[in-house]
Amino acid sequence: MRTFMAYVEQDPETGLYVGVVPGVPGAHTQAASLDELQVNLREVLELCLEERGDAEDLPTFVGLQRVQVEI
Repeated sequence: MRTFMAYVEQDPETGLYVGVVPGVPGAHTQAASLDELQVNLREVLELCLEERGDAEDLPTFVGLQRVQVEI
């Protein structure tokens, strides 16, 4: 078993939660609740990894950095 980190945002227009697994092409989804998003992320991640065939060469999640800009 392997653990992946997902980046989650809430779309201000639709209110939907959007999840992306960095480093795994195609591993993104959306849902109306965080619980539903968890289920959807697991399903899409399993599909992406099944298509890929090998998860050994995927990048390792290190963390997030906050960057401030003046606009």
